[in-house]
Amino acid sequence: MDIPKGYFAIYVGEQEKKRFVVSVSLLSEPTFQELLHQAEEEFGYNHPMGGLTIPCSEDVFTDLASRLGAF
Repeated sequence: MDIPKGYFAIYVGEQEKKRFVVSVSLLSEPTFQELLHQAEEEFGYNHPMGGLTIPCSEDVFTDLASRLGAF
């Protein structure tokens, strides 16, 4: 799947990982930065999916990203 300019792919989930394509504007949001910090603590820089992986429930992520207009 091609990723449009201004977007990036991210894998989200606690067990099963689902791929999302979200706006790069999400990177400047403090709430998202906290999720990135949690990902760093859990995975370091060795993300098992080969891309950025966020270890939270899909519901939490989609709610956050929707509120921030990231889709």
